[in-house]
Amino acid sequence: MTTVLPPPSKRQKREEAERARDPIAPPTLPEGFQRIQFRDADTGDAQGPVVNVPLSELSSKNLSILLNTLLGNSDPSERLPYRFYNPLGEGDFSQEQVLKAHLDGTATSEVHLNIPCRAEAVFRVKAVTRCSASVTGHGESILATAFSPASSSRLATGSGDKTARIWDCETGTPRHTLKGHTGWVLAVAWSPDDGMLATGSMDNTVRLWDAEKGTPLGGPLKGHTKWITSLSWEPYHLREPGRPRFASASKDYTIRIWDAISRNTDMALTGHKGCVSCVKWGGTGWIYSASHDRTVKVWDATKGTLVHTLNAHAHWVNHLALSTDFVLRTGYFDHKGKKEVPETVDAKRRKAKQRYDEATKPAGGIERLVTASDDCTMYLWEPSKSTKPLQRMVGHQKQVNHVTFSGDGVLVASAGFDNHVKLWQAKDGKFISTLRGHVGPVYQCAFSPDSRLLVSASKDTTLKAWDVRTGKLAENLPGHQDEVFAVDWAPDGERVGSGGQDKAVRIWRN
Repeated sequence: MTTVLPPPSKRQKREEAERARDPIAPPTLPEGFQRIQFRDADTGDAQGPVVNVPLSELSSKNLSILLNTLLGNSDPSERLPYRFYNPLGEGDFSQEQVLKAHLDGTATSEVHLNIPCRAEAVFRVKAVTRCSASVTGHGESILATAFSPASSSRLATGSGDKTARIWDCETGTPRHTLKGHTGWVLAVAWSPDDGMLATGSMDNTVRLWDAEKGTPLGGPLKGHTKWITSLSWEPYHLREPGRPRFASASKDYTIRIWDAISRNTDMALTGHKGCVSCVKWGGTGWIYSASHDRTVKVWDATKGTLVHTLNAHAHWVNHLALSTDFVLRTGYFDHKGKKEVPETVDAKRRKAKQRYDEATKPAGGIERLVTASDDCTMYLWEPSKSTKPLQRMVGHQKQVNHVTFSGDGVLVASAGFDNHVKLWQAKDGKFISTLRGHVGPVYQCAFSPDSRLLVSASKDTTLKAWDVRTGKLAENLPGHQDEVFAVDWAPDGERVGSGGQDKAVRIWRN
């Protein structure tokens, strides 16, 4: 029998009423000052001089105004949003921590505190909250999605019905159906200048399409003897004028570099002893390939020679990501601030190079690599410095299927078959938090361009948008009728595109 609590007595009611009448005094802040020095969270460089700040004014909002003033951004329209970190330990800065340190004597007004800070993206992406279009057309499961690097108005998808499609996201209608493959289309990739789309299929061929007209650029590119698993274009700032190239990875253990204009194989990179699951073309002229032979190989794209073999994983390497993926994908298209596109090829190349250099600044000009494997682990690498991993990242209980860097190169997100998404620090591979909410394996995840949000796609038929800073669910996005295999967040932050086993492409907006 359940025990029922007795009702409160008259005395308890009277005491409760007296407590409710007494006003709660606000906490008294200790008087005094704290000397502080702002420092760049990535480089450790001083940001302005040492300043004296009253303890009562040590809020993040006040610190942001102060730092902008010290750096000469006194005009409110020019102020950058800054994120401040705890100078006394892990996590974000909080006024309470500093006050507590003053009270227990670990901080004094004589010694200045070094407060790490980092400028955040100026534009803010809003969490997607609704499905603005559910577009049917594909006859089988959708296996790959990718937004155009120029805007969120065009989305490409590859499907098991042997076609790829380009969708008009403004109207929610199909723009072009790309027919020609005779097998499932497993990979789609836009050229960084938005002019061409490459598709890779189980029919062992790659096809190129005019992205604007939706017409094939010649016939199939033949050379691989098994199906195509991954495609990656040469970064725009490395491209020879009039000679765009891209790399394709295949189950036949090889990577091929293609000239998109002459349609010939420039070179075939051989050396893997298993299916090549993922290929990425880096911004320094290196090509990175992950394979089921448990290795990651680094190739010189100019000479076609092997530079490094990275050995650490104990099982298939499923996926890899570069810290510069976002700027390499978008080339000279800048979706924040000045959005105009440079007119000349030289100006476009300079813009692409400038964006790449800015993206590598947090890591001291180095391109970082993270690899995900069936051995339930990930590894963080700096291949230009060492063939030994920077960090072994453990925590997933099952295979890690997908991994991605945030646009600013500060965070790494991983999606696993243990139903979890995990966040890690990109500088040292340290674990930050687990995003729990999915009830099925998570296939893919994608950061918003401002790195504040993350969207994940799962076997449980839902997408979920997460607030990266708090690690909490921002939006639950049901709507798909079956497993969601692929998801992408547009480079301008306006839309998310997803596809899966229900054959419908869904476009999500705020």
